[in-house]
Amino acid sequence: MGKITNHFVKRYWIIFFGIILVGNVQSCKEKKQESSDRVESEIVKSETNGFVEIFDGKTLKGWYGDPTYWRAENGNLVGEVTPTTLLKSNTFLVWEGGEPDDFELKLEFRIAEAGNSGINYRSETLDSIPYALRGYQADIDGKIRYTGQNYEERKRTTLAYRGEKVIILSQDNPDEVGSLKANVQNNCWQSREVVAQLGESDSLKTKIKFEDWNEVHLIVKGNRMQHYVNGILMSDVQDDDTANRKMSGKLGMQVHVGPPMKVEYRNIQLKNL
Repeated sequence: MGKITNHFVKRYWIIFFGIILVGNVQSCKEKKQESSDRVESEIVKSETNGFVEIFDGKTLKGWYGDPTYWRAENGNLVGEVTPTTLLKSNTFLVWEGGEPDDFELKLEFRIAEAGNSGINYRSETLDSIPYALRGYQADIDGKIRYTGQNYEERKRTTLAYRGEKVIILSQDNPDEVGSLKANVQNNCWQSREVVAQLGESDSLKTKIKFEDWNEVHLIVKGNRMQHYVNGILMSDVQDDDTANRKMSGKLGMQVHVGPPMKVEYRNIQLKNL
């Protein structure tokens, strides 16, 4: 009887440990598969998303500008003009990572009421003025007069006011476009056609937060430039002016001549198209 009992006990323990071993092997396989699925999912998500952070939140690495006006602070890119550092000309912090042509840019900004800033793209530097850019700008200001419009810094001035879908007309005599000022009136480029209204400017203004964080999304592809603020299309430009348009160029942030001001940017992400 004792031998039979011992036999059954041994068989019981062999079966018991066998079940545990099989369970552990299966558990390891499942965990490995879950880990593999997670990695694959993250890769797919990254490939689908395609956006890359171009500001590390801690330093100005990868950017150049006048450190009197620009710094990294509390995870934000800060541009500030004080009573003792008033500007004589607009100054920019310029991204050193390339000259994007077709791209999407996402970021958040917060600006003081007295502030005047903007996001320049497809722009060029000037030899005569340090840290200056000339080119397209997604305009931003603290009083929300201009935020969302498309303004071309040091060139054709206003291309589209907030709420406008515009076609910039081709120049008849591109060789004679030496003096851009002749085609500017009331700080607005005259060779343009408003083809649709995206909404009333004052109504769109209510969608932009005062002295709080706002989201900007720029979609720039070919000769079309769309400026979104908080998910709402604020201006839409098709630039058919081959004599003056730019199809690639530098990217940068502006602080504007005027009273003391502060602007902050964060979560700056770029996707090349």
